[in-house]
Amino acid sequence: AAAGLAPERGAGLGRNAVISSHGSKTETSVRFCSYGAKVRAPHALVMTFLFKSGSLREKLKSIAQATYTHSRNLAYFVFTYKGLMALQSQLQGKKIPFHSFFAACIGGWLVFGENNPINSQIIMYLLSRTLFGLSRLAVEKGYVPQPKQDPFPLVAALIWGTVLWLFEYHRQTLQPSLQSSMTYLYDDSDVWHDVSDFLLYNKRTDSE
Repeated sequence: AAAGLAPERGAGLGRNAVISSHGSKTETSVRFCSYGAKVRAPHALVMTFLFKSGSLREKLKSIAQATYTHSRNLAYFVFTYKGLMALQSQLQGKKIPFHSFFAACIGGWLVFGENNPINSQIIMYLLSRTLFGLSRLAVEKGYVPQPKQDPFPLVAALIWGTVLWLFEYHRQTLQPSLQSSMTYLYDDSDVWHDVSDFLLYNKRTDSE
């Protein structure tokens, strides 16, 4: 009898594993959705009220749309990624490093492949951190010798020098929100109106 129950018990464990895996992906998607809302809403609030014109209703709608898009994309991506990871592990019977790269590539293509402001900001955020991570990995693996001095001051100087050169002479190549921020800091600051310049938005129309 005990032997006869073993297959059923095994099948039950298999079903539980599938349910657990599905539940894990769902919970993680919800977590990413919540994380996206927490990250995007404050950013959208500040950028919208600083740099965008329009009625209060239009601004609030823009904030809500940006928050929704950011949260939805993160949730879609993590569900896709974890689903493909589980599928590959099941097919090959084990987890290997390539699985992560492949699953994320597919998720990135499907979810973040559209070139829009939200996706662009997320990709640029990841790009800078990926480059830093690969630089550290190259040193850890011995592909690049350990710097004798902290290279961060040189990196900071080159980044700021390059971005201001681009802003001054090739502004159109910079991402729109960065253009807006730098215009506010370096161009609009040349004109003084009153203390409200520091409180809201100091771009005035000709009539003002």
